[in-house]
Amino acid sequence: MASSYRRRLDPRRAGRARLLRPTRKRPTGKKVRDEEAACRTGAIASQRLLRNLDAPALYELALRGGEARISSGGALAVMTGVHTARAPQDKFIVRDEATDRSVWWENNKSLTSDQFAALYADMVEFAKGVPLFEQDLQACADPSWRLNVRVYTEYAWHSLFIRNLLIRPRKEELDGFSPDFTVIALPSFKANPERHGCRSNTVIAVDVSRRTALIAGTAYAGEIKKAVFGYLNFLLPGRGVLPMHCAANSGAEGSALFFGLSGTGKTTLSSDASRRLVGDDEHGWGRDGVFNFEGGCYAKAIRLSERSEPEIYAASRRFGSILENVALDPQTREPDYDDDRITENTRIAFPIDFLPGAALGGTAEHPQNIVMLTCDAFGVLPPVAKLTPAQAIYHFLSGYTAKVAGTETGVREPRATFSTCFGAPFMPRHPSAYAGLLRELIGAHKVDCWLLNTGWSGGAYGVGERMPIEVTRKLLHAALNGSLAKAGFEQEENFNLMTPLSAPGIDSDLLRAERSWSSQKEFAQAADRLARMFGENFRTFEQLVGREVLQGGPRRLATA
Repeated sequence: MASSYRRRLDPRRAGRARLLRPTRKRPTGKKVRDEEAACRTGAIASQRLLRNLDAPALYELALRGGEARISSGGALAVMTGVHTARAPQDKFIVRDEATDRSVWWENNKSLTSDQFAALYADMVEFAKGVPLFEQDLQACADPSWRLNVRVYTEYAWHSLFIRNLLIRPRKEELDGFSPDFTVIALPSFKANPERHGCRSNTVIAVDVSRRTALIAGTAYAGEIKKAVFGYLNFLLPGRGVLPMHCAANSGAEGSALFFGLSGTGKTTLSSDASRRLVGDDEHGWGRDGVFNFEGGCYAKAIRLSERSEPEIYAASRRFGSILENVALDPQTREPDYDDDRITENTRIAFPIDFLPGAALGGTAEHPQNIVMLTCDAFGVLPPVAKLTPAQAIYHFLSGYTAKVAGTETGVREPRATFSTCFGAPFMPRHPSAYAGLLRELIGAHKVDCWLLNTGWSGGAYGVGERMPIEVTRKLLHAALNGSLAKAGFEQEENFNLMTPLSAPGIDSDLLRAERSWSSQKEFAQAADRLARMFGENFRTFEQLVGREVLQGGPRRLATA
């Protein structure tokens, strides 16, 4: 390679190299062809390449390299440094003939093929000087859509992370393994914005034509799994399969999908001991039903308790799990799940078979129910509502939840978040491509759709109270077992939603959000404010949907 680097080793990070200064010379001729061929086949050179190591070996190397500690329960505890969440502003897709007309460029940043090639060449050159970990894995539990994925990581714990999160092939499937998609994750490599076309030293770049993702300058492990998800989100709609940012489970009453943004309860509510968990985050819906993209779970850990989430709590205390950015007691190594000083986005990564009753095959029949989760910090959405198919598409395109600003800023007012398809950062195609497939599937399989509010009641954040998880679970069970659909409904006047007149074991006053407020005037003001936010956000889609979907929005907008 023509690109070269001066490096020095940090004695506190055994075996890791730290980038000092890249040269600007570009490789040419045969070297370019060799690099492109290597990129297509997922091959990469390293001074030491460690292939398909399992958990015990990766534990040993992570500890030896100073990457991690062991918690009291046996999980591997790691810190990700500056990046404790995804870096959406540093994510790019190569714009070329394959993507120019099919990617939603209003929502995705672009790199040229030459910029990606330069980044790839420099990262491969950098990798020659460091030990690398390779995992040969698979995505998509349905064999019809199986994707072979090869992942190279600089850190041992990253290798364990992706081994936990994707599907581990059988031994015989590793013979002659050929990747369909390759991910290279080098946190110590610092991108050069001038040379590589990115925004900062951090970059997440995907080249669909080369079938490769490059991740540099960030140790947040979620970028690795989302790179695979993003690629599938581009690939599958063209094959008639809907990729979804959702959880899924199944039971005697059929299967269910749970759409929702981070913090709304996808993992918590889908991990139910009375039902089989298909997966907690990423799925496809095709001709034969629903299938998990992954083989593990990446659950939020903040304020985790054994009482409220016993299955996830137990998984967090097992050898093989990873605690990401979870604080440990310095003496006992006991995790403190209430400690948010590092980040609210603390995580646990573990294989799905750590949860009792998980659907190990990763597939389920066509869903009987779709549940759209929102955490409404304004306190004006009802705890549960039945949606028409058109309303389901309205809320799918809206992707609403609300977040509370961090206390470090001194701001206590809720902030609305709209992320179309409940996952805009992972959607390379236009939302209409995913919404169109969803509407077809809902109609074809006569799916019942619900809006479930896991947020506030009796007032906005700071005044009201968070919806008790026990209430949410009762409402969810009633929806999934069919009893709620048989209850009488009334239309509330604010958001055009059908709310049940009663639900087993629930105070009927709680089912209408306005009845839990002490001031009806303040409720009306809050409802008006949120309705306007919905309307402003949906202007992007007004010309793309029919009248029926438009009328599925807040009733206050229709009467304004």
